[in-house]
Amino acid sequence: MSNYAKATFAGGCFWCMVTPFEEWPGIISVESGYTGGHKENPTYKEVCSETTGHFEAVQITFDPSIISYEKIVSVFWKQIDPTDAGGQFYDRGDSYRTAIFFHDDEQKLIAENSKKELEESGRFDKPIATLILPAVTFYPAEEYHQDYHKKNPFHYKRYRQGSGRDVFIKSHWVDSGQKEEILKSLNPMQYNVTQNDGTEPPFQNEFWNHTEEGIYVDIVSGEPLFSSLDKFDSSCGWPSFTKPVRSSTVEEKEDLSHGMIRTEVRSKDADSHLGHVFTDGPRDRGGLRYCINSAALRFIPKNELKEKGYGEYLTLFEQK
Repeated sequence: MSNYAKATFAGGCFWCMVTPFEEWPGIISVESGYTGGHKENPTYKEVCSETTGHFEAVQITFDPSIISYEKIVSVFWKQIDPTDAGGQFYDRGDSYRTAIFFHDDEQKLIAENSKKELEESGRFDKPIATLILPAVTFYPAEEYHQDYHKKNPFHYKRYRQGSGRDVFIKSHWVDSGQKEEILKSLNPMQYNVTQNDGTEPPFQNEFWNHTEEGIYVDIVSGEPLFSSLDKFDSSCGWPSFTKPVRSSTVEEKEDLSHGMIRTEVRSKDADSHLGHVFTDGPRDRGGLRYCINSAALRFIPKNELKEKGYGEYLTLFEQK
């Protein structure tokens, strides 16, 4: 426990700031709460009244030997509108402002450099309003706020969509120019599958019987999607997995095409069509079968994870 570190961020509604972090390798816990104000042990109602000076925030406990603070900061930026000084999306007021609360001088330097790089990148045409402040006492929020997305998934999803957060993230954090260049490099099958919701032939694709250890990433964005540890032989002729490497990297949508009722699986970052998920998977491993097109995937072998920028995923194989 003594080797763990803390990272604290305010990014608007704290319900929406748990899922982006919780499933990354090296993240031990993500707690919703309040920080930065003058009242001890504030309640949710008091914080929302804008009289306590607190921010809604999350405090992350992480293992720096697995995931770096730089990586966690980069994940934070991609969840927010850093130019909004008056709140975040639907939620207005000081308690919904964005901030990075540093716990030591090293974190302060990393946060400041990261903010400077974002300002100089030209991604936004307005100044970066996110504050960088010293960490102070963090007060955990009421129990019903913890893991709200798991306790009330339907309301959580409706709230995220209705708030405008997801639309903003897709429109501002996906590099459309870079995506277009990558799409030009895809072969016809890869393009048809990912962009036209196509399906490749069974048993005639790259990964249907592939058994090497490593992770499978989105061929367009490079976002990690599945691990060989969750791959199994379903005899269907396509790569099959029991779960994504992180649930927040994929989106599931109702698919009524071809006279069937199915659940489509798409990558969240690049919006690539991946395949479908069915409920006929191994019962002892959750019962799901993510049936995925090889053409939507790129494989990163275990021994190349670090050099290819996916070093934090090595821990998955060390825990076997």
